[in-house]
Amino acid sequence: MKKTLVFAAVIAVAVVCLFVGCSKKASSEAAPNTITIAFIGNTTGDYAMYGVPVRNSVKMYFDQLNAAGGINGKLINLLEYDDKADGVEAVNAYNLAKANGATAIIGSVLTGATIALSDVTYDDNMPQITASATNPKVTVMNPDDPKSEVKTNVFRSCFLDPFQGEKMAEYANKVLGAKKVAFFYENGSDYSESIVAAAEAKFAENGLTLVAKEAFASGDVDYKAQMTNIAAANPDVVFMPIYYGEAGLAITALRAAGCNAKIVGGDGFGSVKDYASAKDLEGTVYFSGYAPGTPSVAKFEADYKATYGEEVPNMFAPLAWDASLLMAHGIEEAEKKGLKAGTAEYKQAIIDGIKSVKGFEGITGSYTFNATNDPVKSVAVIKVTNGSEVFDKLF
Repeated sequence: MKKTLVFAAVIAVAVVCLFVGCSKKASSEAAPNTITIAFIGNTTGDYAMYGVPVRNSVKMYFDQLNAAGGINGKLINLLEYDDKADGVEAVNAYNLAKANGATAIIGSVLTGATIALSDVTYDDNMPQITASATNPKVTVMNPDDPKSEVKTNVFRSCFLDPFQGEKMAEYANKVLGAKKVAFFYENGSDYSESIVAAAEAKFAENGLTLVAKEAFASGDVDYKAQMTNIAAANPDVVFMPIYYGEAGLAITALRAAGCNAKIVGGDGFGSVKDYASAKDLEGTVYFSGYAPGTPSVAKFEADYKATYGEEVPNMFAPLAWDASLLMAHGIEEAEKKGLKAGTAEYKQAIIDGIKSVKGFEGITGSYTFNATNDPVKSVAVIKVTNGSEVFDKLF
């Protein structure tokens, strides 16, 4: 992988805008000698705080790549579609992307929309990579069946939900010395429920006992009853595999119920510091796909702030950079073969190029893909201290 693909200086904004487009509106008008790909993700709606950083990083990566000359002398024509975190919208966006000549897809962002998207890209053998969807169903048709089909065209730069659940159980035992644990999760959420199932499977191995298990429905904002039940069970640790908005409400309610247990969250906790008081959050930890402030992400963080006028908001932004980096590597491999963009052979060459990486260096870690196209990588433990989210260790 050429270094210019990783961190190219943005030196030709006018040229980039000509070929990529400076608005969010998708366009089918690709200039000659370009390669068309598409970003599909939720950039509006209730969970836009996840989709916007992903979109920003994807655009920043390909803007920099184009400014450095693109791939094989060809610029990337990046189409953008807002799926509003809805599976039907994601599929509709994909059909538009195909009609507009896309030869690869980056997206979607949230789990449900990405599963719906991956089902249709699999039918077409369209290269796809997500930066943030962590459910096994993204890359495997039926994860409960060992013989189930793998969606061989679909990859991710983040780790899986079950992996987080296993890590939760191990961390509670080996680091926190816990014996009694409780769950608070979102009923009906693929993300939340798969983490719970994986953690529970590791309980006996780690000497943990489940003393309470409470759930909420999507849209609920009052968790007093559930937190009262958890507090009464007196757990050492409360696992919360949920997103940060709900997590802030839940942690506030848990402390109000008089429970001082340690709180462990999944990667959906990123930015939780903005949703509860520093006092209530003190000591909370969560698992992340990236370690902010470390040398590997320093240039990315500086570029993101210079480009968008704000700090990197959560781990999905750097993971989206890595997803873009991996997709560019796949495209470069297809270009080396002299194939025509958009053909079945070109798409397969992209897939083969991504699949074959071994120890491929991104900014969030090195990538090697297993049999189900999921990356083998470490998790970063983030601790909330004095109201700040601080990298603690790799685990």
